[in-house]
Order: sequence, then C-alpha cells, then structure tokens
Amino acid sequence: MSLGVAATRTTNPLLLALLISASAYVVATHRSPAPWARSYTAFARLALAVLLVRVLFAVALGSPIPGTHILLTLPEVPLPHWAQGIRLGGRVTAEAVVFAAYDGLKLATLLICVGAANALASPTRLLKSLPGALYETGVAVVVALTFAPHLVADVQRLRAARRLRGRPDRGVRGLLQVGLPVLEGALERSVALAAAMEARGYGRTAEVPARVRRTTAALTLGGLLGVCAGTYGLLTAAGGSYGLPVLLAGVGAALTGLRLGGRRSPRTRYRPDPWGARAWLVTGSGAAVAALLTLASVRDPRALHPGVVPLVAPTLPLWPAVAVLLALLPAFVVPREPS
Repeated sequence: MSLGVAATRTTNPLLLALLISASAYVVATHRSPAPWARSYTAFARLALAVLLVRVLFAVALGSPIPGTHILLTLPEVPLPHWAQGIRLGGRVTAEAVVFAAYDGLKLATLLICVGAANALASPTRLLKSLPGALYETGVAVVVALTFAPHLVADVQRLRAARRLRGRPDRGVRGLLQVGLPVLEGALERSVALAAAMEARGYGRTAEVPARVRRTTAALTLGGLLGVCAGTYGLLTAAGGSYGLPVLLAGVGAALTGLRLGGRRSPRTRYRPDPWGARAWLVTGSGAAVAALLTLASVRDPRALHPGVVPLVAPTLPLWPAVAVLLALLPAFVVPREPS
C-alpha cells in the first residue's frame, strides 16, 4: 500500500515501471496458492483497461494540453454552447496522448500495487488484527469467507448431478433449479451457525454510557472524513499544504474512536499474531519508498513529473530509482510460502 502512495507522487513512466516491477517480483516470489492470491491478475487487467480508457478519452474528447505534433485529425462533432470546453473529435496531438498515458499509468500502477496487497495479505491474519470496535464486522467477514467455498462446492455438485441426469444446468431454468437448493442449504447452515454462536456468547456487548457512545461515533466518523479529505489534498497539487495535517488528524481521531469503541466488546485474542522484525522490515521498506519519493517530488519535481510541452523523453532520476529498489527487500527477508 505504501508503494501505491509512492505511485501517486510521480508521473515518470520509468519510475512507475520500476514500482510495477518491484511489486510484481515480490508477488511472483511470495504468492501463496490460496484463492485470494489469484486477484493480482485481475487487478493487472483492470490497470491495463484503465490505461487504455484514459488514452482513448484523451483521443476522443480532447485534452487541455496544447501541442504542435498532430498525429491525426478526427471528424469533430459540433456541441451546443452550454458544453463549452468539451469537444468530440478534432485534432489529436502527441503531447495530449503522452500526457494521458502518463496520467493513466500512474493510476494503473496504484491499482497494481493494491492488487499486490490483496494477493499477498492473508484475510484471516488481517481479521485477527482488527480492533475491538470492529469485532462484529470481523465476525461477519469470517463467516462469509468460511461459507463462500461451501457455496461454490454446492453449485458445482448440483450442476454435475443435473448433467449426469441429462437435465440442463445453464440458462434461466438451470439457474433456478441449481440456485434454490444452494440457497436452502445456505439458510440451513446460517441458522445452525447462528444458534451455535449464540450459545457461545457471540454478539454480547458491555454496558457503555451514552456519552461515550456518542463520542466514539463522532470521533470515528470525523476521523474517516478527515482521512478522506487529507488523502484528497495529498493527491491534488492545490491541497499540498493542508493534506498531511488533515490526514494525520483524521487518522488520530479514527484510532481514538476505535479504541473507545473497543470497550463495548471485551474479548480475548486466541493465539495473537506477533509483529516481529520481518514485519517491521516489510513495513519500513514500503514507508521508506513512499517518504523518499514524496521528498523527491518536492525537491526535484521536474524529474518526477516529466514535461510534455515541449515533448521530451523522460529520464530516470538516480536516487529516486534507488529508493524504489528498497521495495524488493520483502522478497529477501521474508521466507517463501511452501508450494
């Protein structure tokens, strides 16, 4: 996730390619055979689609970037006066296409880094680390993750049984004939699980004064709004002055609210997941890449944001590139999952 933050600090395609390569190498060497690890390919395809759509929009709808290198001229569709500033067709310049490609590649790199996080992070370990205030949410997600394989297995079993009997397993009729027994089995398992959880005391909460509950809700909601506003400020050029303070204040308020909310769910942790030296190295390597690229974007903005007017080839800045290579550290300090 820190690599995704680093990707938002630059539009240099060479640095973005380094970020993609680093995350892809860590995923290739440490991806487990678990089902969630297959999401990386889907995110990579989505990133490619986003890049293509961004370039196509620049070609079809035009771009505010001025340019002199005309690639082609499309038939222009006249628009009414209230649509000023928007055009369909017209001249397509190399500067506009390159600018759109840089911008789309930044978003594509962010999506690929998020896909790497989804492919490498175990949902069960993440759920074990949830704070007490999110206890109910964690239980619901655990139940969903547990029941999902059963639903898939039921669908496959029923479709195979219908094929053996010579009955259709596709189309609307096949969907109804397969979906109803699957839904019935899921409801039976849900009722049995709910009874078992009720017998074991799940869902019980402690008595908390109304004042504490209101304070918790205000801090959590205000903190989340602050995180959204601060993140938006960091991603825009105009919000660079207020983005980081608002983000830090939002994170602090949200953490305080979650800590207060944890009083409603007193519980013990079964086999808590330790946070060791390797975890600190992995986290520190990503945070170092994000911090160094943020610093580079302030000290040398031209190197991290190559210009397109005039159209020049991007260059690879040395020390930001070396900083990106720190993202390879997890591939060497964390032992590989057994195949």
